[in-house]
Amino acid sequence: MDILIRPALAAEFDAVGRLTADSFITDGHVRPDDAYAARLRDGRDRAEAAELLVAVDAESGELLGSVTFAAPGSRYANLAQEREGEFRMLAVSPGARGRGAGEALVRACTARGRELGLVRMVLSTEPTMVHAHRIYERLGFRRTPDRDWSPVPGIELLTYALELAP
Repeated sequence: MDILIRPALAAEFDAVGRLTADSFITDGHVRPDDAYAARLRDGRDRAEAAELLVAVDAESGELLGSVTFAAPGSRYANLAQEREGEFRMLAVSPGARGRGAGEALVRACTARGRELGLVRMVLSTEPTMVHAHRIYERLGFRRTPDRDWSPVPGIELLTYALELAP
């Protein structure tokens, strides 16, 4: 299957939000009534305050997944420091998993970081997101335990970084 990565269209914001929240809820990373689930559902805000990218089937146009790329200065950048990009809320619909959409979205984020002249890409992830960890490590991301953090009590996040070649 050919996968196309592109910015989300305004008409897709709600569907992207549903896909992202449903993915996190189904995988047990967030409860449906949690405040973070509401934030995941808000594709419009992510598109306005950051860059909302989608993976679609190049032939059918079916939405397969999405990710939020936060350039320096974006309010969606929780971890990034000066000259670092960050991506968040990577989600692939259950029916599209194993087809390369997640990896394609991560590659798009690293390409965007290089395009912007950033020195590093960073991300936070839950310890239980082991499938995503495999993608990150396969693409050259390395754990940065000195940057691990907790956004709220009871939630501990692991961090990864990828140095971007000049």
